[in-house]
Amino acid sequence: MENEKQEILNHSATHIMMQALSRLYGAIPGVGPAIENGFYHDFEAEHQVTEKDLPAIEAEMKKITKENLPIERKMLPIDEAIKLLKKKKYKYTVELAEELKQQGETEVSFYDQGEFSNMCRGPHLASTGELKVFKLMKIAGAYWRGDAKNKMLQRIYGVAFATKEELADHLKMLAEAEKRDHNKLGRELGLFITSELIGQGLPLFTPKGTIIQQTLRRWIEDEEQKRGYQLTMTPFMAKSDLYKVSGHWDHYRDGMFIIDASGEEMALRPMTCPFQFQIYNSQLRSYRDLPIRYNETSTLFRNEESGEMHGLIRIRQFTLSEGHLICRMDQLEKEFEGVLDLINYVMKTLRLEDYTYRFSKWDPANKKGKYIDNAPAWEESQKVLKKILDKNKLVYTEAEGEAAFYGPKLDIQMKNVYGKEDTIITVQIDFALPERFDMTYIDQQGKKVRPIIIHRSSIGCYERTIAMLIERYAGAFPTWLSPVQATIIPVSEKFVDYGNEVLGQLKDAGVRVEIDDSDESLGKRIRNAEKQKTPYILVVGEKEVEAKEVAVRKRGVGDLGSQKIEDFEKTILKEIKERLSE
Repeated sequence: MENEKQEILNHSATHIMMQALSRLYGAIPGVGPAIENGFYHDFEAEHQVTEKDLPAIEAEMKKITKENLPIERKMLPIDEAIKLLKKKKYKYTVELAEELKQQGETEVSFYDQGEFSNMCRGPHLASTGELKVFKLMKIAGAYWRGDAKNKMLQRIYGVAFATKEELADHLKMLAEAEKRDHNKLGRELGLFITSELIGQGLPLFTPKGTIIQQTLRRWIEDEEQKRGYQLTMTPFMAKSDLYKVSGHWDHYRDGMFIIDASGEEMALRPMTCPFQFQIYNSQLRSYRDLPIRYNETSTLFRNEESGEMHGLIRIRQFTLSEGHLICRMDQLEKEFEGVLDLINYVMKTLRLEDYTYRFSKWDPANKKGKYIDNAPAWEESQKVLKKILDKNKLVYTEAEGEAAFYGPKLDIQMKNVYGKEDTIITVQIDFALPERFDMTYIDQQGKKVRPIIIHRSSIGCYERTIAMLIERYAGAFPTWLSPVQATIIPVSEKFVDYGNEVLGQLKDAGVRVEIDDSDESLGKRIRNAEKQKTPYILVVGEKEVEAKEVAVRKRGVGDLGSQKIEDFEKTILKEIKERLSE
């Protein structure tokens, strides 16, 4: 109920903001939904709105709320609605209304408040005067309907609350979130950059950022090998024929990058499963061979809309810890539980334990083109998955219409620092692709039988997981993940040689260490290392040279005093090997 009240508040605020924009700039409305953490409205106007304009827009909104205009709902026949919208020159809403007409809608609802009226499902507050507390937050651009081929509209984001105290709490939360925002902090720490010459949704990892991904990748591949996975390496692209067999061409084509290769239609891969299935089909399989667990650190490509991309969370090229388990039906439950055990181990080690489970199901209405059309198979596979989830006592929500096009799935959901939820890891049961690819094994009776497939990830998309780790640790990674695990700082130039001696010894032991022998003052160099959130700072001066020691400062703890180099080496190597967190 509270969520419904907040949604109504946000929804009404977006209409009041659009009314203010219409009064001030003659703005034409695009879409203006309530969203998870506030609201936004897209619009077209000759005036280019900037941050400096937000106070004036807020002032006009306050004027509208003081007018206490009744907000009234009315129903109009669809043709009459289109005629009215054309008269108002609301061309974007006209497009939406004409689409509704094509879908069979015969009437639509409008909401009126004073001189402002627009098509909307609602619901809204009873009057503009009921909106008491709001604030406009930022300005952005957005292509109409998220398509780069369409006109770029202006967008304003805002928040609305019932009380001033709630707004103050929200602003405080945002200030704290900004300190942990991976898109800001990751750049400040020199982990990744972006380039307009390269394009949106294509981040470049620096050497420091690459070390984090490399460390995670080696750990995951080694762990998967221990658990019986076989590593594969498959092409980044394939002929359209492969995707036509898998169903991606019919159900996922809009999300793919299509390439004309000397007249042959090809596509960059959005996932690896069809490729690994070719490896499975390359030889005859027996029931004794199953389960077969393939894994691959996959570079994948998905054609995300420009308005959807953000930092490392949603990008066009990403790296996935992908895996496919091909098994007999009698092995499915045990294999699924093994996947859950791997995921729990990974998340616990990373200390990313604030996650929830979502059981993503198909939509029985089976919207055209979204799912493989096989209702009995959907019902049976969802029944099997629910049984496994309940047996393992997982607490989950159910979401219709969120399944993969070929089967139901379990999604691991996490929120970023701003409260926006994303899927981090997914596990899917696939009843369709074994048949499409004619995958079989010979059972005990000598008959050909279809296997069942589990699609899974273990750490998810490395880029998205790194984003979550930056925010979880506020950039202060545990030692085993830190790009630089120790910084050596000589007190003065005459101790640089000893510093380099320590540097060589620790590097040989496998510690990621660097030396700061710049001309900056000792205090400045220590502060620089602290800003980079280095786990250990090793200061060396006359006393340390004589005793063959290092003065150790630990992040978050402070001065640990002088230690023999060998003793410090043992301490840090233990911390790295055991993947300890502070």
